[in-house]
Amino acid sequence: MSQKVVPTHIDTSKASIARVYDAFLNGKDNYEVDREVLRRVQSVAPEAQQLAFDNRGFLIRVTRFIAMETGVTQYLDLGSGLPTAENTHQVAQRIQPESRVVYVDNDPVVLAHGRALLEENDQTYLTSADIFKPHEVLNDPIVRQELDFTEPIALFQLGTIHHYDGDDYREIMQEYIDALPSGSYVGVSHFLDPQTEEHSTLARRMEDMFVHSPMGTGLFRTEEQIRSMLPGLELVEPGFVLCANWWPDGPRIKPLTEVSYCIAGAVGRKP
Repeated sequence: MSQKVVPTHIDTSKASIARVYDAFLNGKDNYEVDREVLRRVQSVAPEAQQLAFDNRGFLIRVTRFIAMETGVTQYLDLGSGLPTAENTHQVAQRIQPESRVVYVDNDPVVLAHGRALLEENDQTYLTSADIFKPHEVLNDPIVRQELDFTEPIALFQLGTIHHYDGDDYREIMQEYIDALPSGSYVGVSHFLDPQTEEHSTLARRMEDMFVHSPMGTGLFRTEEQIRSMLPGLELVEPGFVLCANWWPDGPRIKPLTEVSYCIAGAVGRKP
C-alpha cells in the first residue's frame, strides 16, 4: 500500500462525516460530538441508522455485481470512510483476486486507520484528496499510477454527494464520468426526498437535523436531481431505486423501515 503524508492532528470538538457514519454503523472509531449528530437525527427518526445500513449493503452488492458480472477489476472509491466489515477491496478481491482498489478520502482518522488496514495488501491504495474536486483526484499521483485509464474502472460516490451543498454537483460528476473510458461503471447513492407527503416530511426533518448538527451537512435531494448525476450512462437494472431494493439478498421478510424510503441509488455503465 502507498499513501501521502497527512496531518496527524484530529479536532475532536467537531463532528466529521466519516466518524458520524461510523457511529451510525455502531462502530467504535467516533467521538461524543459524532454521536451527538446521531442522537439529533434519531430524535426525529428513531431508525435513522438504517440510512447507513442500507448504504453499506448497497456498496457490498454493487461491488459484488461488478466483480462477478462485468469483468472490471479497477475501483476508485471516493470518500471511502473508516474501514469496517466488507470493505470494497475485500468484496472485490474475494471474487477477483487481481482487483486493484484506490480509496480517496481526506479525513485524518480515515487515513490513519486505512494505513493500518491496507499495510499488507499490495493491490489496494489510499490517497488524500478532496473528492468534490475531480481535477485534484484525477491528477493525484497514486490514482494515475495505480489505475489504468485506458481500461474500464468502477467509480463509487456512495453516500458522499449529499454532504456537498454546492449547486455544481452535476458538473462534478460529469467531470469524473468524462475521464472514464468506455465500459466503466459509476455507482451513486444519496439521501432521497421521495416527494411523497409521508416520506418527504421525514426526509426534511432528518435533513434539518443533519444540517444544523455539529456535522453541518446532509441534503436530501429528489430523484430527478440524483439521476442528473449520472449523465450519459446506461443504468443497470433495476435502475434508480431505493438502496434496499437494489438486488437485495433474498426475499423480503420484513417491511422496509420508513427511513429506507429516504436513501436511493443507481449504477450506470458508460457506453
